[in-house]
Amino acid sequence: MKKILVAFATLLLLTTAVEAQQRYAIIDTKYILSKIPEYRDADKKLQLVGEQWQKEIDDKQAVLDKMYKNYEAEQIMLTDDLKKKREDELFVKEKEIRDLQKKRFGYEGDLFKERQKLVKPIQDKVYNAIQKIAVARVYDFILDKSEGITVIFADPKLDKSDEVLRELGIKN
Repeated sequence: MKKILVAFATLLLLTTAVEAQQRYAIIDTKYILSKIPEYRDADKKLQLVGEQWQKEIDDKQAVLDKMYKNYEAEQIMLTDDLKKKREDELFVKEKEIRDLQKKRFGYEGDLFKERQKLVKPIQDKVYNAIQKIAVARVYDFILDKSEGITVIFADPKLDKSDEVLRELGIKN
């Protein structure tokens, strides 16, 4: 019994000693990216492209809405063949709009590809700077407080976001 108690106490002390040696830092990638001019430019460009594509879809939707109104107004006077033809036209136009939305904004759509082209190199640069700091400062963990992981309290002296910006050569 005494041996078990001593073994348990030793294990507890070793665990506490290992935990005390762990080093970590907290960063805010949203803050870091917001300070990088290339990222801001890329983000503005993505917003403009997205707005342009959304306007294209909205214009097509307005045409479809007008086609629907015209069809509803003329429906009583149309023959069955003409009704079927107009309904088919409406269906084709509706499908065209859905396909365009998917192509532009869907998973791995044009906006996603554009984001990968413009933003990913900047994110990789930030990640490499973070990794360089982590290795140089011997951090065991670097937590990102901007998204995903929730940090309820973070000592401000642990926030190394400005250090990452300095590593990237950006003054804040």
